Amino acid sequence: MKKLIYLCFLYLVISTVSCKENTSVNNTKKVQLEFIKQNDIQRIEPPNWWIGFQDENLQLLVKHDNIGDYMPSVSYHGVSIKKVSKGDNSNNYLFLDLSIAESASPGVFNIRFKNDNGDELIDTYELKDRVKSAEDFIGFNSTDAIYLITPDRFVNANPNNDSPLAIEGQPELLERTIDRTNNYARHGGDIQGITKHLDYIHDLGFTAIWPQPLLINDMKQGSYHGYAITDLYHIDPRFGTLQEYQDLSIKLKQKGMKLIMDQVANHCGLEHWWMKDLPFKDWVNLQDHYESNIDNWDWKTTINSNHRRTTNQDTYASKYDSDRNSQGWFVATMPDLNQRNPYMAKYIIQNSIWWIETAQLDGIRQDTYPYPDKNFMSEWAGTIMREYPNFSIVGEEWSYNPLLIGYWQDGAKNKDGYDSNLKSTMDFAMQTKVVEALNEEESWDKGLVKIYEGLANDFHYANPKDIMIFEGNHDMSRIFTQLKGDVTNTEMALATYATMPRILQMYYGTEILMNDFEKPGDHGLIRTDFPGGWEGDSVNAFTGEGLSDEEKDMQSFMRKLLNYRKNSKAIHEGRTLHFAPLDGIYVLTRILDDETVVLILNKNEDPLSLDLKRFSEIGLDSKTLRNIVTGDTVIWNNTIGLNSKGVTMLTTKQKI
Repeated sequence: MKKLIYLCFLYLVISTVSCKENTSVNNTKKVQLEFIKQNDIQRIEPPNWWIGFQDENLQLLVKHDNIGDYMPSVSYHGVSIKKVSKGDNSNNYLFLDLSIAESASPGVFNIRFKNDNGDELIDTYELKDRVKSAEDFIGFNSTDAIYLITPDRFVNANPNNDSPLAIEGQPELLERTIDRTNNYARHGGDIQGITKHLDYIHDLGFTAIWPQPLLINDMKQGSYHGYAITDLYHIDPRFGTLQEYQDLSIKLKQKGMKLIMDQVANHCGLEHWWMKDLPFKDWVNLQDHYESNIDNWDWKTTINSNHRRTTNQDTYASKYDSDRNSQGWFVATMPDLNQRNPYMAKYIIQNSIWWIETAQLDGIRQDTYPYPDKNFMSEWAGTIMREYPNFSIVGEEWSYNPLLIGYWQDGAKNKDGYDSNLKSTMDFAMQTKVVEALNEEESWDKGLVKIYEGLANDFHYANPKDIMIFEGNHDMSRIFTQLKGDVTNTEMALATYATMPRILQMYYGTEILMNDFEKPGDHGLIRTDFPGGWEGDSVNAFTGEGLSDEEKDMQSFMRKLLNYRKNSKAIHEGRTLHFAPLDGIYVLTRILDDETVVLILNKNEDPLSLDLKRFSEIGLDSKTLRNIVTGDTVIWNNTIGLNSKGVTMLTTKQKI
């Protein structure tokens, strides 16, 4: 009835206009139909787009039974079809190359598909107006401290979405159970849980969050981690809805915080909808091998990546090794996407842009960065950065070699001429050096010298302060475990990471000394439920109930450290000056204008007086400094007393 009333009203409006223009009633009916939304097509991606991009081109993937027999047409001002392509492996796909002129207006229009028999399918497509200009997408940088979250293990705020039966009318989800006793099952954490506790994250001093992937992972098991995506345009209903994700973005911005999306260009999940009907013969890598073994596909039949990521830089690398790194599958359940296929390449690039606009993202973390085709990755990052010049992307390069880390950063003077267009890479090298420095006994080439010489490698980086340092992540043992349960060493490590010229990232739970001592390195244990995130938890880290004194002290330490860092221009942008370790003491300073921050790492158990004469070039003689953690003041004059092993952080700012 509502639709009938709407049509009658629309008919009267158009008829009135038509009379003025002497337009026939038949033409009026045609105009009327143009504005009736129809969705005859099974799938069109991206599901919508925007006007006002620098690049006026848009490629639509159209999926529908026998759609290859149809020819599309569009009648909308400023929009035209430039090219229509078919997949070479299935008649169920069309790829439409559209041009969206600068004169195009936001609105809806119908794409009509007709075949030779006169059958017609209609799908309504929408062009939206952009919420803000491209220049206003400000990415993360050295001012930020990022909180990495495994969403399934953080907070279950909405138990009603724990076991949804289906995804928008699609077949039932393959994994619908919650089992908190199984570290590799789903536990029920969700988007609402993150949103509900933004105050906690903000008050700790963090300025951004990075949740692991929230898109649909409709896999038979192990779907909780998010990296086996089966639909790149939909939020997993077990995490929540698109609206909840957008609300999270809005509420973060209201607090002056940023949202970083974890994306995966290298692979998808084996249950991805297109794996049942691949559009091209080379849509995924080693596709022939997969299709010939599909009936007995498992880890034994999979041709895995050799994980020899150095083949990206190695001038001696064989083609066999290079291809095996970039084309082998990560694991049997994660098909390796072929970015050399131009339609796949376009699909991935447009998907990233769609999420930037839809969720108003502040950054992207790209998983397994050295595994996809590296020329594609340069184009992917370059396309995004040309459109959003102030945006930020960080790529995961799990390497302990600064030469390899630096290779992937934009501006690197690489011998092969490669420019990644990637603003930030992850500093696995420096993360490890800090751990080694604190675990080792002091000697000429061990201990604190590892930090000193590690930072000396910054000469190699195009922009050291744009590299992301971290204390831990979801794939490595917790920092407290790496440091053998030593609370003092953990404080020293966190303070070092927070002070060096880097973007800072920390993993949820570090602030309460979460660990994996029971099974070191076990991914399920590393990604432990955050205490207080589930109704009935006996320990609640949000309120402090049930926490040990050590855990509360670490929370307090982190809060003071990160809240100072949040407002420290010296740490964000200042000059770095450090001094070679001597007698178990290492001094690092950050200096900008009238603010100087001094980090002192002391590995001596007994009290001592630190002679300040060799630090005269810092320029602190007779100045009063305040301890960032304790609030105590000290005058920088001749000596400073250090009462025990630990970290001392001083600042010339008197108000903290």
